Amino acid sequence: MNLNLSPSHPLGWLLLSLRVHTERARSAPERGASAIEFVIITAILVALAAAVGVVIYNLVTDEADSIDIPDAPGGGGGL
Repeated sequence: MNLNLSPSHPLGWLLLSLRVHTERARSAPERGASAIEFVIITAILVALAAAVGVVIYNLVTDEADSIDIPDAPGGGGGL
């Protein structure tokens, strides 16, 4: 399959851009965070979100338990 399209053609421009991006990524020195660093950062953020969720849950539960709900008239025999 011959894909030698002119860069003025949209598909040709896309292929040229992909080639340039790929070559730049292959020739660049190691930059940025590695996958392990992303996993560690994500784990820390998940643990922080879980801790905040537990605190909020406990606050809401304590407030809900402190609400005094009177018995229904007529003995309150449920459904």
